[in-house]
Amino acid sequence: METPASLSLHEAHLRRLAENALMEDHAYDDVTTAALVPDDQQGRAVLLAKAEGVIAGLPMAQAVFAAIDPSLRFAPMVADGARIARGQEVAVVEGAVASILRAERVALNYLQRLSGIATLTARFVERIQGTGVRLRDTRKTTPGLRTLEKYAVRVGGGENHRFHLADGILIKDNHLAALRSRGLGIADAVRLARQTNPGMTVQVEVTTVKEAEEALAAGADSLLLDNMALDAIEQVVRLARGRAVLEASGGITLENVRQVAETGVDYISIGAITHSAPALDISLELVP
Repeated sequence: METPASLSLHEAHLRRLAENALMEDHAYDDVTTAALVPDDQQGRAVLLAKAEGVIAGLPMAQAVFAAIDPSLRFAPMVADGARIARGQEVAVVEGAVASILRAERVALNYLQRLSGIATLTARFVERIQGTGVRLRDTRKTTPGLRTLEKYAVRVGGGENHRFHLADGILIKDNHLAALRSRGLGIADAVRLARQTNPGMTVQVEVTTVKEAEEALAAGADSLLLDNMALDAIEQVVRLARGRAVLEASGGITLENVRQVAETGVDYISIGAITHSAPALDISLELVP
């Protein structure tokens, strides 16, 4: 796994995300805290793991506390990428109690979400360890949070696929459907993609061995094997050896990911690691 330093996020970007989330939560107009906690009351709070997992998002949590009150002191007890146990202290924040409470929910929401993604990613990576296959994410991310969620995938040991639609050519089923309505096919798709974007890698999504054969014959650089049965994947692996990079996707779970990896594909991509990862339970508690 890469070191946390090599996975760092841009401070200005974190600041913008933090400020937008705090405004959404009307954190500066917290009527409950304003009524109950004087601005000069000082205190200390710990962020506490309530479940085992992989921590991710501490720089984002720190940005939230800094945005609400630059005088708050945020001290991580672990680094992003660390495996944490239930009951373990993740970070400590000190300063004005009112500021801590105003930022609490937003900071935890980010930290729990990103840690959940890192944790689920790590579980998949562990299942395919030793096969040589690498795990990728997809663009199935929360709008506005893609940079953070893909960061969390990397923290969990996975790799990022495309960051956005301009980041690479991926000819999917609906692109092919649009072409077929004009009497064109996979070979035409590859040709047109290369003409428009010379030098860029061309990946084609295929659902059958026949489509894979067409894409290989057309010179596609990579095939995305979508929802294909194991025996079909194995056939494509034999056909494509030395000719194209293979990525399996669709219907892949913790229970069957090892079997898919053992077919000999190069990558496995899983949308669930970002769109369906359960949040890791982390709380904030004021302490004496």
